[in-house]
Amino acid sequence: MNRPTDPEALLRPRLPSPLEEAHDDRFARRGVRLLLKRDDLIHPDLPGNKWRKLAPSLRAAAGRTVLTFGGAYSNHLRATAAAGRLLGFPTIGVVRGDELADRPLNPSLARCAADGMTLRFVDRATYRAKSDPEVLAGLRRSFGECFVVPEGGSNALAVRGCAVLGRELRGRADVVAVACGTGGTLAGLAAGLAPGQRALGVPVLRGGFLGDAVRELQREAFGGPSGAWSLDGRFHFGGYARTTSELHAFADDFEQRHALPVERLYVAKLLFALTTLAEEGALPAGATVVAVVTGRP
Repeated sequence: MNRPTDPEALLRPRLPSPLEEAHDDRFARRGVRLLLKRDDLIHPDLPGNKWRKLAPSLRAAAGRTVLTFGGAYSNHLRATAAAGRLLGFPTIGVVRGDELADRPLNPSLARCAADGMTLRFVDRATYRAKSDPEVLAGLRRSFGECFVVPEGGSNALAVRGCAVLGRELRGRADVVAVACGTGGTLAGLAAGLAPGQRALGVPVLRGGFLGDAVRELQREAFGGPSGAWSLDGRFHFGGYARTTSELHAFADDFEQRHALPVERLYVAKLLFALTTLAEEGALPAGATVVAVVTGRP
């Protein structure tokens, strides 16, 4: 089977993604200009940072079976499955939680299965050890030789892919903010920005581990630290895939103000964080801030 190896040529992503001004009085009265980097418009099936992170790995996989990892609501699994359908290569998703194997698939996993992804449910201890050579060897015994992409797609290839995002924003903002899961997008974004610009990461998970992850990803991708970045861990709303009525009300209001569909697990938390920082006076008057819109509802 002659499988395609150049996803960009075949899928024709919209790059660079649009940069749009959002006129919002909560920022304007503090003298702050808010721009939205519409990475959600890059591709209908692989939007946002999923395209930027996955495309380099798909190119390296060169049509081989791609095996990757994620939770029950993983956007990364959905994007990988969609890429497999569109580009014609097999995909395998290793899903955290063996208790899910006997339950009906949720809409996210059902979409993965509909796109042809083979799902393997593993217990949580095995999932935590997913990068161990013995675990990977066992998966290869089950599925044959395959190209392994880590959880969230965050590897050195992905980080270098996300550096393009930073380069697209050179000279356009003082601060560029992005919601973070595994840290790959932030690691690349910071590296791509110009001196004097700063990347801000808003973790959507609890735990305080993300700083070490970003540093390690930059070491793997660039040999060491690259670019200025920081994290604000106050806005996870209880952890990954968790939301509150306050967050939903904020997202509903933002949608009405700006006619922007707001994805709740990442983008809403990012926009809530920036609005809070503006109202706290933490964003200096005269600053231009970019929010990277990494996904759609």
